[in-house]
Amino acid sequence: MSTLDPVRIGIVSVSDRASTGVYEDKGLPALKDWLTRALCNPIEFEARLIPDEQAQISATLIELVDAGCSLVLTTGGTGPALRDVTPEATLAVAHKEMPGFGEQMRQISLKFVPTAILSRQCAVVRGQSLILNLPGQPKAIAETLEGLRDADGQSLVSGIFAAVPYCIDLIGGPYLETRPDVCKAFRPKSAIRPAA
Repeated sequence: MSTLDPVRIGIVSVSDRASTGVYEDKGLPALKDWLTRALCNPIEFEARLIPDEQAQISATLIELVDAGCSLVLTTGGTGPALRDVTPEATLAVAHKEMPGFGEQMRQISLKFVPTAILSRQCAVVRGQSLILNLPGQPKAIAETLEGLRDADGQSLVSGIFAAVPYCIDLIGGPYLETRPDVCKAFRPKSAIRPAA
């Protein structure tokens, strides 16, 4: 029987108001819930709730990568408002940019709201970690990760998470297996591990 690689995942909610207790953070629970449903691997979460401060966001991302997180997901702070600096903080710690992730997130969100073009979500690789900026709303988090399906459950638009496991393979991280009913990961045939 094959044993699944354990994975450490950093989840970061960026919000001035939630981080000071003005309202309850919904980003971290949404990320944890979706990832727990989508991944078969044992997951250790490193969760952070921080304000919209560029230097603190960058420092948090570096800390999580250095702590061994193969995947770091942020939520919040990706719009055009003056305090929205998550993309700048993310790009500041990047070794490589991965623009396809942001492009696909906006394509998915545009199916729901025309203001999706105001989103500045991005993705980068730092060392052996993939860092993804996700939207701030729990519903939008799930939509961008999972994609869109028709009434019969057939995929209409692929979510970004379908590409995440193979990306993590390529940068030297653990082999992630997803539950196909939530999100079917795509790998070239040569990269698929045989089932036990």
